Amino acid sequence: MPRRSQEDRSRATRAALEQAGRRLFTERGFAATSAEELVTAAGVTRGALHHHYGDKRGLFRVVLEQIEVEATAEIEKAIASVDSDDVMVGMSVGLGVFLEICQRPAMLRIGLTDAPAVLGWQAWREFETAHGLGLITTQLERARAAGLIADAPVPVLAQLVISLISEAALIVAHATDPDTTRAQTQQSVLLLISGLLRTAD
Repeated sequence: MPRRSQEDRSRATRAALEQAGRRLFTERGFAATSAEELVTAAGVTRGALHHHYGDKRGLFRVVLEQIEVEATAEIEKAIASVDSDDVMVGMSVGLGVFLEICQRPAMLRIGLTDAPAVLGWQAWREFETAHGLGLITTQLERARAAGLIADAPVPVLAQLVISLISEAALIVAHATDPDTTRAQTQQSVLLLISGLLRTAD
């Protein structure tokens, strides 16, 4: 068999570290997971971690990015599958999927519990904005095109809405009764968003 290329080895090393990172960060959290445990679980050297990610925090950020990208794709797919031109129906479906994702162990621990502390609050909010803002902006633009929003600055509205939804995610993440809280939170967020809309002429 021909020897694997350096690119193949690097790709395999990164995949092993990211899989190990996702599992250990989800199960134990960032603070309780050491760099040594990560490289042992991945079956690679400590030098490989530093070469590809700089440190444990760099690996955490890559894993977080993967989780956010997967979540955004799942939400987009759910909204696209809705057989309705009603903007609020699409928003409701998207919000419901997002809040359901927020109850999954990886998102709960990595995305909502550890990320603000590991990245810092401001950096975490910027990270959330980078991944969710486009989706929210698209839905608000749809609403404006349908005549459901008055002549309002959509970019500003989108920033405010993403802050609202991020707070909703944290409420669900830290609830003692997540299922009930999720339903109440979804209802409350949709009530607030519906206040932005008006009946089409």
